[in-house]
Amino acid sequence: MAALRPPRSVSSRDSSDGSERLDGAGSWDALEWTKIEPVTRSVSHVNSEFLLEAERVIEEGHGVVLVNRDEAGTLFVTNFRLLFLSDGTRNIVPLGTIPLATIEKFNKMVVKNQSAPRQIDRSPTRRLLQIIGKDMRIIVFGFRPRTKQRRVIFDALLRCAKPARIWDLYAFTCGPSKFSKPNSKVRLLNEYFRLLGKDSHCASVSMVEEGSFTLSNDLWRISNTNSNYTVCSSYPFALIVPKSISDEEVIQASTFRARCRIPVVSWCHPGNGAVLARSAQPLVGLMMNMRSNADEKLVASLCTQLVDGKGSRRKLYIADARPRKNALANGAMGGGSESSSNYFHSEIVFFGIDNIHAMRESFARLRDYLDTHGATSSDGMSSFLRHGGSTWGGGNLSSMSASVSTLGDSGWLIHVQSVLAGSAWITARIALESASVLVHCSDGWDRTSQLVSLANLMLDPYYRTFAGFQALVEKDWLAFGHPFSDRIGMPSVSGTSFDLNRQSSTGNLSSSPVRQSSGSFTPQTSNTSHAQNNYSPIYLQWVDCVSQLLRMYPFAFEFSSTFLVDFLDCVLSCRFGNFLCNSEEEREKCGIHEACGCLWAYFADLRSLEGSSHAHYNLFYDPLKHNGPIFPPAAALAPTLWPQFNLRWGCPSESQAGELEAESRSMAIKFSELLKAKEAAEMKAKEYSVAMETLEAELRNEKRLSSSAMNLAQRASKESAAIKRAILSLGCRVNYTSNGDCTVDVESNPTGSQEKSMQSPPRKESDGTKERDDNSDLSVSVTVVSDDVSSSPLGQVCETLCPLRTRDGSCQWPSAGCAQLGSQFVGLKANFDAFDHLSIYDSYFESN
Repeated sequence: MAALRPPRSVSSRDSSDGSERLDGAGSWDALEWTKIEPVTRSVSHVNSEFLLEAERVIEEGHGVVLVNRDEAGTLFVTNFRLLFLSDGTRNIVPLGTIPLATIEKFNKMVVKNQSAPRQIDRSPTRRLLQIIGKDMRIIVFGFRPRTKQRRVIFDALLRCAKPARIWDLYAFTCGPSKFSKPNSKVRLLNEYFRLLGKDSHCASVSMVEEGSFTLSNDLWRISNTNSNYTVCSSYPFALIVPKSISDEEVIQASTFRARCRIPVVSWCHPGNGAVLARSAQPLVGLMMNMRSNADEKLVASLCTQLVDGKGSRRKLYIADARPRKNALANGAMGGGSESSSNYFHSEIVFFGIDNIHAMRESFARLRDYLDTHGATSSDGMSSFLRHGGSTWGGGNLSSMSASVSTLGDSGWLIHVQSVLAGSAWITARIALESASVLVHCSDGWDRTSQLVSLANLMLDPYYRTFAGFQALVEKDWLAFGHPFSDRIGMPSVSGTSFDLNRQSSTGNLSSSPVRQSSGSFTPQTSNTSHAQNNYSPIYLQWVDCVSQLLRMYPFAFEFSSTFLVDFLDCVLSCRFGNFLCNSEEEREKCGIHEACGCLWAYFADLRSLEGSSHAHYNLFYDPLKHNGPIFPPAAALAPTLWPQFNLRWGCPSESQAGELEAESRSMAIKFSELLKAKEAAEMKAKEYSVAMETLEAELRNEKRLSSSAMNLAQRASKESAAIKRAILSLGCRVNYTSNGDCTVDVESNPTGSQEKSMQSPPRKESDGTKERDDNSDLSVSVTVVSDDVSSSPLGQVCETLCPLRTRDGSCQWPSAGCAQLGSQFVGLKANFDAFDHLSIYDSYFESN
């Protein structure tokens, strides 16, 4: 791809004497559109370093101003996102970069300044493009007048942000890449096995294909009656039902529930045997007089016997998530709610949680409040400067109260509190009363999914880990058919797509009386409402509830609030295929598993790069501190704005409510580095210790060898002295030459006792022809031959004159007498013919 133009610092606030300033009233006056340098060049492409895999540029606009930050740059429309690149830093601006799937609506606007009285308005109109996101942000881009750049960007958004088919989404273009995971059905079966206490079993693809997963325990079993989605198209292929209910009865009961969503088990208490079940509303009709024996038997089977040894039946609570009046109103359309008189040992409770349309409008009001009263907003003005005073409309107390009231009027926190309170109530009934609870709303896939999954999170500490959170989302949201395509606003498998609303709404600029003072805003599209579509932030609201629990119980969760923000961003962006389509059946038809990447694999890969120091890990997680259910009391269920998500665009500084967490993470990283350094030092010290032990062993060995050598030297010295005395006692003189030879001279007439001792009987020659004369002179000259065993001259003499040799010349050592002196000589080469008259006995050496 072609590189971008060289960095050029262009600010919409740059001015000079020759510039023409727009003098209108209000916050838009800060923008100086005439000072942006014209760009005349053909369409180029952003540097590949800024693009994701398989991401490509569709259109681009130069000299665009991000009004929120008053920053000029280049705006790109790719097949995945709207990307804003700053001209000053040449970096991506996060606020101005939003995935196309995260855009809720967009519209063109024309802003005309209000001229002073009796003045001709010659200022050009300002052409704006407003982007409203599903992630709580409102972005406004300004384009140069008398150009077609806004039209080009707008048309590109129409083509790319509103795909006609699901296969046109970026998730399919990108493909599975390296972020692939095993079949989701296999993971669901493994979770079912865990719930039934069959952890020793491991699911496989062949088990799914053959339908051989119908395991059971004493009370519950896994049924394959919906393996082809013939009983309920929005339910998973495998269901946990009471063991006493046959598949035929399951099929019969399905006709009495809305969309055939029968009561099935979502979670089993491993201790007291209570269960948490879910379903859709019963079809009791307007008069609430319709009944079904199969449905009543199925619901009654949830009331198993208590494990108290008395054989009594446990109580069943039927929790209807709707307000009572809504449940009665549904009776006019064939729906309604149960009657406790028709269901054994049951009690009906209404939670009063509003429907998806109320949640959508509440979310829009909250988004508008945050944009209006944030540090900076989409009109480019700081809220502290609005109305010439402060964010509170001049700083008076009544304005402050009105602003706070606006937040309360949005109703978002009240809705969050209702979901939290309902889930806490369910948790207490199951864990404290050992009662079973059946939860449903109208269709059983919005409020029911919120309550059941949040109660699971409170009941089971496994779901508060990374692996458990994945299993929970895949079970109670994906497998049980929450319509993600409808609620997020993406095309479904049928090919129909969500009609993106591209006009003003409750959350846009023109609706705010604060902004109307700045000029005349004219939306260029017709005004329709959200009432005709099924978009609603139901799943976002549930993640918000999880963040509230994480705030209340920081030691109970393995994951952090940062993980929840990144997780929600990935869900809204549709970058991966996990949350596409409306049901498990639709995802199977689309081949999501084979065609798209997996969000869970992507996050696991991110965490593996940094280990426990990654931002997704909760530094305060202590699995032993909360190893059971958590019961938030009513006083603690007062939610607050989720700062990391709700405030990150309008109040970026204040959104860092996790500064303490960030500081703790930094300290943890340093501590981890110190631990690594300590381990390295300990390893080095261990190596040094081993080396020292080796050296000490070698030193001890050297000392031993040295001591042995000294002992040998002492023995050799003693032997040399003894041999010398023996030779002298023979009357011999030993003469040494400089070349190492020695000559032994033996006197002919030794005197005294020596003469006597040197005489010996005459001996014949070896051939028997001649004897020696006793009085003959004896003079022997012996040349000592060097030997490897001994290099001492005396040793050579001993080797030469040794009288202990046998006739064949071999040495008698070590059996000879000289061995007692430790002699090391191997033998002597002696001329015994010269010593026929000599008498040398072993006793001589023994005496020395």
